[in-house]
Amino acid sequence: MLLTLTTTRRPATDLGFLLHKHPDRVQRFSLPFGTAHVVYPEASPARCTAGLLLEVDPVGLVRRGRGSTAFALAEYVNDRPYVASSLMSVALVTVVKSATGGQCRSHPELAATAIALEARLPTVPARGGEALVRRLFEPLGYAVDVQASASTSSTQPGATADTSA
Repeated sequence: MLLTLTTTRRPATDLGFLLHKHPDRVQRFSLPFGTAHVVYPEASPARCTAGLLLEVDPVGLVRRGRGSTAFALAEYVNDRPYVASSLMSVALVTVVKSATGGQCRSHPELAATAIALEARLPTVPARGGEALVRRLFEPLGYAVDVQASASTSSTQPGATADTSA
């Protein structure tokens, strides 16, 4: 799973201060279900992108889980490690906790400033389709771009959503 946040507010590398993650370093965080990596594939004064890559350990998820099913491999054969889910939410809160609280000790004025961000989640199941995605994000002031994925079906549509406030 990959979530990227991009800003073009100058100097864009201030995004590192807000997230408390240095753009010149790859950082790794252990989580109960895998590993989160914070990377900056692009970091210049004009544009900065921070990426949160979530590496889920599917075997570890099953071994720590409870319960059983009639099909012995059912717990191992699923899409949970590959889709944006509650696991991404846990990773976000763990990795950028102070940023989600709007705190930045070294640059408090920066934390108090409205900054245009573009958030991208490559493939997210959207059972309600584009209409649901728009109903959730547009009232909050986000511009939403939804694109149907080539691998979607009528029973579980997927979307790529670019949101910017």
